[in-house]
Amino acid sequence: MEKSMKKFSFYFLAAVMMMVLAGCAIGVHKRSPQDVQTIKSLSQQLEDLRRAKSRLESQLQKEIAQGDVSITMGKRGLVVTVVAEVLFDSGKAKIKPQGQTVLNKVANVLGPMSDDIAIEGHTDNVPIKFSRWKSNWELSTQRALNVVHYFEDDKGIRPQRMSATGYGPYHPVTSNDTPEGKLMNRRVEIIVLRSSRSNASNASADDYDEFIK
Repeated sequence: MEKSMKKFSFYFLAAVMMMVLAGCAIGVHKRSPQDVQTIKSLSQQLEDLRRAKSRLESQLQKEIAQGDVSITMGKRGLVVTVVAEVLFDSGKAKIKPQGQTVLNKVANVLGPMSDDIAIEGHTDNVPIKFSRWKSNWELSTQRALNVVHYFEDDKGIRPQRMSATGYGPYHPVTSNDTPEGKLMNRRVEIIVLRSSRSNASNASADDYDEFIK
């Protein structure tokens, strides 16, 4: 009997110690007030982007169904991808009327927002031969710039919010070995950048990644 009581006491004390240690571990890993504020800020940013994504999907329902536009949420923010042929003629950077219609729908949603917007131009890997452009790099850059100018001049989006970058053929989303692949790589991406306003800790990016899953 005495031996059984000693054994019981040993296991009871061990259980108490484990509970105490577990409590300490919880206390050690408890988030600081700054981290809590960061997470709240990230959560609000994500909710704003999700609402914008929903509105864009409604505005661009036809274009999405046709495969001309896709809308995704990623680490950088909300990405609207437009097939280049919708916006421009082959080898050209002037925005077509059809492209203006698409950009108008995008601007209707993004215009009232305060987030920064990055415009990125991309091409396939076919070298330019019969065009005034020196390379696909120049063409992709001018296309991105023309979208920025259209958003500013025609839609009133503040230029301070926008940037333009041309990547040429160097950031493909798929292989250029097929016509379908080339079509997907010729694109303009309009990215609503997630805000960096909050003084976030190193954990903020990981928190955001968890939110967008």
